Amino acid sequence: MKNSLLLFLLFFSLKTFSQTEKTFTIEGIERKAIFYEPKIKSEKTPVVFIFHGHGGTAKWASNKLNFYEEFPEALIIYMQGIPGVTNSLVDKEGKYNGWQMNPDELENRDVKFFDEVFHQIQQNHTIDLDRIYAVGHSNGSRFVNILWKMRGENFAAFITVAGPGGVWLRAAPQKSVWISFGKNDKIVPYKIQKFSSKQYLKFLNADENNAKTEGEITYYKNPKNLEIVIEERNAGHEFPQNSIPKMVDFLKRNRR
Repeated sequence: MKNSLLLFLLFFSLKTFSQTEKTFTIEGIERKAIFYEPKIKSEKTPVVFIFHGHGGTAKWASNKLNFYEEFPEALIIYMQGIPGVTNSLVDKEGKYNGWQMNPDELENRDVKFFDEVFHQIQQNHTIDLDRIYAVGHSNGSRFVNILWKMRGENFAAFITVAGPGGVWLRAAPQKSVWISFGKNDKIVPYKIQKFSSKQYLKFLNADENNAKTEGEITYYKNPKNLEIVIEERNAGHEFPQNSIPKMVDFLKRNRR
């Protein structure tokens, strides 16, 4: 009986993740993020920043996008947007949580939010600066591309889902990227995302002659041995939860 109880407690502890909602004040504005501390400790901790879509919350993203289960040795940070974005396709009045849509927009309020969180985790954690990653969905994906353009030197790799942005990256540092989009997306049209994916391939000098396709996913490399992964799904605007294990494998393969 005692042994069974110990086994149960051990199993439960392995499945339980420590999460904390933290508040940051950026130029007088309160910002929030949910932190999932690493379950498996290491000398230096990789970090994954996750940005929800327009109208979302950090809580929603943490419930749906379980990167902490697939990457238990990483510090996973679910960032939360705020209202005020008026050039969104779905919220012209800016009533719902979102992220700035362009570089230098809204006084770079969301870039400053990232800067503050990134600064604080360097003070409070022993993080691996060669393994910093960003994941975004929809409006969050677009913002990930802004971070790539404006803070790209801090990151090892990016994941963008259901959001274009490849045209911004001409002056950005080359990094590995996973691009995922749906052929039936009713919010960000397929043609726009398909065009954007071609811009990524062009910007990163992908070797298209030696691409490898597995189902809906095509893998490319470039002369610097960076990865460009394009996941073209028979789906809509949603985040492909079933792809998270492969996405985490992609992140683990890439260092700054």
